[in-house]
Amino acid sequence: MKSGKISGMITSGINPGYSLPESEEFLKIFKNLEFTLSFSMKEDETSRVAKFLGASSHYLESWGDYEFKTGHYYLAQPTIRPLFDTKQFQDVILSLIGADTNFYDEIKSNWKNNILSSGKTWGKSLQDGFFYDYSQNKLSIRRKRINLNSPFAESSNEFSLVLYPKVGMGDGQRASNPWLQEFPDPITRVTWDNYITLSISDAKKLKLKNYNVANGALNGSYAKITSNRKEIIAPVIIQPGQAPGTIGLSFGYGKKYGMSDEMKVGINAFNLYNDFNKIQKVNISKVKGDHEFACIQLHNTMMGRDEVIKETTLEIFNTKDKSYWNPTVMVSKNHIETKVTSPEVDIWRDFDRSIGHHFNLSIDLNSCNGCGACVIACTAENNVPVVGKEEVRRSRDMHWIRIDRYYSSEDTIQEDIKIAEEAKGFRKYKSKLNALEQAAENPQVVFQPITCMHCNHAPCETVCPVAATSHGRQGQNQMAYNRCVGTRYCANNCPYKVRRFNWFSYADNDEFDYNLNNPLGKMVLNPDVTIRSRGVMEKCTLCIQVTQKVILDAKRDGRKVTDKDWKTACSDACSNGAIVFGDVNDKESEISKVREGDRTYRVLESVGTKPNVIYQTIIRNNINI
Repeated sequence: MKSGKISGMITSGINPGYSLPESEEFLKIFKNLEFTLSFSMKEDETSRVAKFLGASSHYLESWGDYEFKTGHYYLAQPTIRPLFDTKQFQDVILSLIGADTNFYDEIKSNWKNNILSSGKTWGKSLQDGFFYDYSQNKLSIRRKRINLNSPFAESSNEFSLVLYPKVGMGDGQRASNPWLQEFPDPITRVTWDNYITLSISDAKKLKLKNYNVANGALNGSYAKITSNRKEIIAPVIIQPGQAPGTIGLSFGYGKKYGMSDEMKVGINAFNLYNDFNKIQKVNISKVKGDHEFACIQLHNTMMGRDEVIKETTLEIFNTKDKSYWNPTVMVSKNHIETKVTSPEVDIWRDFDRSIGHHFNLSIDLNSCNGCGACVIACTAENNVPVVGKEEVRRSRDMHWIRIDRYYSSEDTIQEDIKIAEEAKGFRKYKSKLNALEQAAENPQVVFQPITCMHCNHAPCETVCPVAATSHGRQGQNQMAYNRCVGTRYCANNCPYKVRRFNWFSYADNDEFDYNLNNPLGKMVLNPDVTIRSRGVMEKCTLCIQVTQKVILDAKRDGRKVTDKDWKTACSDACSNGAIVFGDVNDKESEISKVREGDRTYRVLESVGTKPNVIYQTIIRNNINI
């Protein structure tokens, strides 16, 4: 949104060194003219207060250039033609000043004259999408005044309010995107809402609570925030690890205009925004009523289950053998105490998987920060439906990949595991585990992406009465959707709980008015992936449509597939490189080397499912500095 007086200086993207030239015609039109000019794709809260409204093109329909780092220039070009009769904001300004050019020409001219060097051409830069000018990368020292005053409120009646953008929603410009509304927050695991977060101790003091109702869904108290004669009422989430004396509230919610009824959720936190202050002093008090949350994870602690999350310290990793911090899983045989490895008690005959491709997916828990980019990428690639808040409350979310977040009950997760291991006897064990159900005030946290494990000995395949799920030659656990009759035996028999059932037809259904129910929303669907119908079970396929395309393209071109050709939506979207996908039969591949590493383990390996999704042990540096 552009508003206020227009001075004549319109930048190309955010490149600070370039601007459109001022002209007498431009200044004559806009000099001393007070107005508000808004360019938007729809009539939202901002455009409703503007005197002049222009329909701007989507960023995927627009040209642009960027300089996020000194000397690092990037180009953005349209991926499609404008769907409607819209214009890019910069092109409108060029028309108003009477320029005989367009924004594309201006960007091209600026790059040729002011940016490109070393013989690099415009065409090559456009193909690459970037240009680095290393001569500008000079070390500079920035001095910043440090505020030594504590940001926390000193009075027991006052709290420090921090307004923040949610990881998925941001500042709310994409609030009309149902994918982002149903995206679980990495920390609270709540969808379709914003809320007040506060510490465990403050919640006890204010008598605020979260609790589970009969069907397992999460409810919470309401609280009123008062600041400078402004007040709002919002639901409360009690957040382990949050500093006492602080409360958090995300903005980007509470929109009413330019939104479908199903998307009008949350509280408008901008009412409390004041003079660009990140921290504000507010009062908070409990009010009557309870709020219904759509939270996808209700169990918050590990409770000592070291087969799900494995971790060690850097000191132990450097000084102890692998058998100490990542031991081979042993199980009993013939009901005797003798322990053997899991393959020795297999009930399936082994299968030769050394011929052809055999795909594995590796997830490094050290690198995963729970950002959720993989969740959204999987949703987009595989046409995963949005089901809405009420269905999520019933545990009917459809995400093919979820990111479990676990807190420690003690100071560290290692202490949790030690307590569980020391408990012997049912009564003692039960009392110990009850103590481990509550997260610590300042816990350790771990994020674990969980998807279909594509088990070589898959328990879901053996119970399907119509063979709708079967094992592929390349290691994927496959689904034949048109054979599935919806018995849900496979979901009941899956130890990882990663299968999703279509309780309804989510496409062309007015009850679920999201992206599958309108022509524009359907334009983002992947034509290579089936839209599943009611009564059908679905799950991760390791992006089989992508791997098959790679194989067919290589065959057509008469070339060998390389390790870099393999990818899934989640591995391609992970900016930290936590997810690695590839062919383990290619001994030079990255996945093959990772699979043989000392840190590798498999979730619930003792069950004997032989997953093709592997994990890398967490290594923590617990040295106090």
